[in-house]
Amino acid sequence: MSASAPRRDTRGIVDPTGLLSRVRFRRHLPAPELRPYLEHYWLIDWDLPEPYASHVVPHPSVNVVFQRHGAPAAGEDVSAEVAGVGLGLFTHELAETGRVCGIQFRPGGFRPFAPAWPVSAWTGSRVPLTEAFPDGPGTGPGVPAAVLSPDEDHARVAALDAFLLARGPAPDPAADHAMELVELARSDRTVRRASQLAAVSGLSARSLQRLFATRVGVGPKWVILRYRLHEALERAETPGAPDWAALAAELGYSDQAHLVRDFTATIGVPPTAYARGPSVP
Repeated sequence: MSASAPRRDTRGIVDPTGLLSRVRFRRHLPAPELRPYLEHYWLIDWDLPEPYASHVVPHPSVNVVFQRHGAPAAGEDVSAEVAGVGLGLFTHELAETGRVCGIQFRPGGFRPFAPAWPVSAWTGSRVPLTEAFPDGPGTGPGVPAAVLSPDEDHARVAALDAFLLARGPAPDPAADHAMELVELARSDRTVRRASQLAAVSGLSARSLQRLFATRVGVGPKWVILRYRLHEALERAETPGAPDWAALAAELGYSDQAHLVRDFTATIGVPPTAYARGPSVP
């Protein structure tokens, strides 16, 4: 599924107001032939008088991340890595100046570009770009500079397009199927259990688990729960105190206690405390 514009929501970002008041954050669509596989490109630039710790509850997506810390100069800290699906809260300290250019793949969309390994191989880890793409085109030492050096967004986007188009994508009907099922879990609130996805997919529970492990990187139940948590986080940020019991039922939790437990375990504070003022320990 491709889109005509990038997402504009802040789902997954803890205290989005605090982050967006400190950094320049933008999203851009990739080249049309890449859109079935990608959510978007995301670009961040900052110049901070004091350090700031950003916190994100990751989507069930693989990201390729190009980073530069410090001003453009010889010896600057530049890196390129593959970030597998993050299982917990991701915290990153931003200090002084820097920029990040990221590629967020659709859940299931990364495997066609790196078909040698199951996507679960990267889950919960961040590895150098060359580890995921060994000896492949478009992974030489000049790639991070080509992506990070331009000041204009369109030039960075063009460099990201060139990097991915050099990699494929390879046809993968199983990845296409996984992307369809994850989108259903994201968009249809009535899908609350992995068994419902199995029924829709025509797969056995074991085959569905194997599909998600190899193409998404996490299981279908985990995906459903993560999207529930994203919505709970977003609702906690809206003005007024949510009816947590009603929200728990709406999101498919068996009771409010289960929602509170998942929220607290991931964010670090209970939802009522977060709603009073977004923060994490």
